[in-house]
Amino acid sequence: MPPKSEPRLVRELMTVGVQTCTTATPIVDIVRLILQQNIEALVVLDEQGHAVGIVSQDELVSAYSRDDCRELVADDLMRPDIPQIPPEVPLGVAAQIMLDRGVRALFLMHNAGGIGYPAAVLTYSHILRHLGASDSDDLSELGIHADRHLPLGSFFQKRDEARQRANPRKE
Repeated sequence: MPPKSEPRLVRELMTVGVQTCTTATPIVDIVRLILQQNIEALVVLDEQGHAVGIVSQDELVSAYSRDDCRELVADDLMRPDIPQIPPEVPLGVAAQIMLDRGVRALFLMHNAGGIGYPAAVLTYSHILRHLGASDSDDLSELGIHADRHLPLGSFFQKRDEARQRANPRKE
């Protein structure tokens, strides 16, 4: 039985918030982040914070055959084109775009002050979760209406975690 208010557009299924790295991020750190976060790809940002490419699992596996693979950084292996999609596209069309382009992730990009940055992502996993969902609760954390932490709350949480790592209390 499909969910009651079944998502039909990219914006209703995408994940808001995209993992990023810099052009200088080492490949080992990228691999760890992709595995820890269970994501398909990262968007690579330049020094000004502008999205300049992606590193997906495909690029990482391709780099594995190189003798110097552990010395590579994002800039060495990133794909310079960022596969993009507007939020109003029907999900079936988005799935076909992924197949046609040979990508497992599409990004919703925003531009502000001349800087393009990733705002949301739709992946094969989203499509498969939608296909296998038995009710709307299975997809409740996805889409533009999902419950999310406020940016300021996330900042405080990350700040406190960094302080804890820097100054662990001895008990």
